Formats: sequence, C-alpha cells, structure tokens
Amino acid sequence: MRILFVLEHFYPYIGGAERLFWELATALAAQGYEVGVVTTRFRKGLPKEEVLSGVKIFRVDCRNRYLFSFVSLPAVRRHLRDYDLVHTTSYNAALPAWLAARLARKPVVITFHEAWGSLWWRLPFANFFQRLAFYCWEQLLLRLLFERFVAVSEFTRRELIRQGVGERKVARIYNGLDYQEFEGYTHEPPPVFTYTYFGRLGMSKGLDLLLPAARTMATAHPESRLKLILPTYPEGMYQWVMNRIKELDLEAHIQLLHDLPKGRLMQEICQSSCVVVPSYSEGFCFVAAEAVALGAPVISSGKGALEEVVSGRFLEMGNMSAAALAETLEQAYTGHWQEKPLVRFSLANSVEAYIKLYREIASGIN
Repeated sequence: MRILFVLEHFYPYIGGAERLFWELATALAAQGYEVGVVTTRFRKGLPKEEVLSGVKIFRVDCRNRYLFSFVSLPAVRRHLRDYDLVHTTSYNAALPAWLAARLARKPVVITFHEAWGSLWWRLPFANFFQRLAFYCWEQLLLRLLFERFVAVSEFTRRELIRQGVGERKVARIYNGLDYQEFEGYTHEPPPVFTYTYFGRLGMSKGLDLLLPAARTMATAHPESRLKLILPTYPEGMYQWVMNRIKELDLEAHIQLLHDLPKGRLMQEICQSSCVVVPSYSEGFCFVAAEAVALGAPVISSGKGALEEVVSGRFLEMGNMSAAALAETLEQAYTGHWQEKPLVRFSLANSVEAYIKLYREIASGIN
C-alpha cells in the first residue's frame, strides 16, 4: 500500500502532531510501505524535495500554514497519482487533502488532534473574527465525508462524536512513543527548584498563565527557576513571550533555550524538578507523555486528554488562572505530589492500529 500524508507541518517542525506523523511515517517506511508527505516549506533553507528515513518529502513553497489550505491542492493532486490512500490532519491541510482525494476517487483519513468547539471563544491571543474563522473552519472539517476520523485519545473521540461525527466513523488510536529512546536517562532534579515548560508556541498552551505565575514564584522563592524550552516561531507568539518576560521583570528568573537536539532536550527534562503543562486543552500531549517516560513529575491543567496521559507523580491546577497555577507550583515546591500508576503509549501499538485501519479502508470495510 502506498500512503500520501498531507500535513501543514512536518519534520523538522516542532510539535506534537509533527512528532506523531514523523514517527508513523518512518515506521511505515521501515515496514516496506511507500510513504510520501506533502507539506509546507516553512523555512527557506529547507529543500523542496528530499528523502529522510525512507519517506519522500515534497514541500510546497509556502511558509504560511493558512495559505497552504489553498495553494497546496495542485501539488497534492500531482503526487497523489502515485499513492493509494491519503492521510491528513486537522486543521489547514485537511481541505486540500479531502478535495484531491475526492477528485482522484481515493480514500482519505483524517487524524483529529483536538476538536475545540466552543473553546475557540475562550482562548487568548485571538480577536472575535479570528475565533469565528477558526470555529467555522473546524465545523466545516467535521462535516466533510472522510472515510475515518482518527481520535488520538478517548477525550477527543468523545468530542468528535459530541460534535456530530458518526460513532462508527471514529477510531481511537493513541499517539505512540518509542520507549527505547528514554532508556539511559534518569530523573535527577537540581538542588534549586526548576520547573520546565517545553514544546511549541500556541494559543492553547497556557503561556498567558505560566508567566504571571512565574512572577509569583520569583517573588516567593527568588532562588527558583523557570526553564523555557521554546522554538522561535511563530514569530509573533515568540515576540509576545519575550515582551511579557520583560514586562514582568522575569529575565533573571528564566532560563531560555531553543532548538535543542533530542538527547539534550531529554537531559534538560531530567534535570528539572517538574514539567508544567498549563494548557487550556490537549488532544493527547506528547510533552506530558515524554515527561512521564523520563520520570519527571508533571503539573498540568488536567484539561482535555491530560487526565488520560499524565501518570506517576503529578499535580493538577484547581482552575484555569495564574493564581491557581502559582498555588500548584507552591505545592510542588514543598514536595506535596499526588501519584497514580504509570501509563505507557506504545509506538508499535499505534503503528499497528493505523495499518489495520488502512487495510480495512482499502478492503472497503465501513
């Protein structure tokens, strides 16, 4: 079977969705499947075409993820001639993938990471018209006739059904981790309380809560540190973070790191007192799953799928506010952790489930 992924971002872009599709695409290629990816050329230095770990990558000369929804259709149609099935993802790649597949009369699957619904109206960093556009776009995608909607958690599965997707059309396949990557790393927290945020920049990630909470921690415990491991894109969001750090006089309290190799990132997590995930919602959350795999305690909002993914030592915020996050950080500072049995999400199980789904669709099972 030949599978074409249509994705707004792909490796080396940083993010949970990008991590999922890199792991899935390379695992499929390793098993002998022919795999291609149509994606954005989000950085000028990236080649327009290349093969990595057996995966053919075709980059559309478009750095804007929103424009990708409209300018990528010719490229998707051209490359789809050589493939049997299309696999796309919410949000911006979904429409061109669906249109190209319908025109070519080939099956198309979508992985939905999150279905936010009314949450769009409560998120920061967006005005009324942006929220309206995002909400309407999501509602459009939920009504397109994909062969399957893949939910990456039970929370997302329930949300898709609640928002009108037929239950028989929804398959839950958890994102997977290769736990061999985490072998040889040991959680060794530093003597100074250091709480770490790592991952992509996005409107749902709770940075608007984390930085004021850090101001409270810096005042109460001047020796403590916030370790921020961030990409420098999107540029507007990154600049907001830098301006907010300056406004809150947090320069001395924050250690800022960028674009770390995987091994160095794992070392930095292991050398943290805990990892903070203050998201307004998470469809799965690789950040939480990776922190758990490395033995680091997790402070989270508990929203979305975080209750499913977070295990081991943890704390949950009482509500979505900077004050509640500061109170939870104080609990962590004094070592008052809760604990529940560890949960693992196997990459092998995830890949096996996707292959089973592809075969069902190819054989016409509905």
